[in-house]
Amino acid sequence: MTGTDDATYLSALRARLGLPGIIDVHTHFMPDQVMRKVWAYFDTVGPLTGRAWPITYRADAEVRLKTLRSFGVRAFTALVYPHKPEMAAWLNGWTADFAATTPDCLHTATFFPEPQAASYVREAVEGGARVFKAHVQVGGYHPGDPLLDPVWGLLEEARIPIVIHCGSGPAPGAHTGPEPIAGVLRRFPRLRLIVAHMGMPEYSEFLDLAEEYPEVRLDTTMVWTDFAEVDVPFPVHEHARLRAFADRILFGSDFPNIPHPYRHSIEALERLDLGDDWLCRVCYRNAAALFGVE
Repeated sequence: MTGTDDATYLSALRARLGLPGIIDVHTHFMPDQVMRKVWAYFDTVGPLTGRAWPITYRADAEVRLKTLRSFGVRAFTALVYPHKPEMAAWLNGWTADFAATTPDCLHTATFFPEPQAASYVREAVEGGARVFKAHVQVGGYHPGDPLLDPVWGLLEEARIPIVIHCGSGPAPGAHTGPEPIAGVLRRFPRLRLIVAHMGMPEYSEFLDLAEEYPEVRLDTTMVWTDFAEVDVPFPVHEHARLRAFADRILFGSDFPNIPHPYRHSIEALERLDLGDDWLCRVCYRNAAALFGVE
């Protein structure tokens, strides 16, 4: 009954807030064989960390699309990310085809530090990509790798947002944390980075970066949920800055790879008690303005 309960709650929320829908900037649609490998990883998280991570919306892509739309999600992403060289261009081909047949999906692309990165990123931009995904933790690369300089330059010039997992949660990587990405921003200060998971667990440090760089945004993925608050609670003293950055925080869920019902991602925002206007901005208006959603 999870999907029905989600849809009922979210329909009532949208009606109360007067929103035409929800925009979710952090959802995953991938080639089937890649998605299965991602799910297999999450299936092993329990033995590795002591905490089970059930995939609440494990289903084929058509079912997942139908489910997401039933929640009133009007636009979403197909976040993909390579973990090795010579994988990104193939993923970009898949996401381009997926976007062509899925009009409510924001055309998504990705990259990896490799000599051909600038070429296929330029091709994706010219092909209509509207958002990129970078995953420093899974990719195991330094975001300041010189092979990425032309990529950052292209994306800065094109003003295309990049959802980037660069915080050290759920487990630190060799190049996660605020300092590596701060070095990139010093050289490319107009990059439209959307820091995934609010930079979990380095919440304050990534809010500092947003304060310094006006084009930096953050997404709410998993933050404030019961699951996350157990191990990496968001600092209460930073709630004032949540109000200050009301125009630069975007809703994200991590659908379908979440260990809770979809609605809980927004219930967690509601219980912050930051007001209806803040919720409207975070759940729809900010992303609608950034991505030009009618």
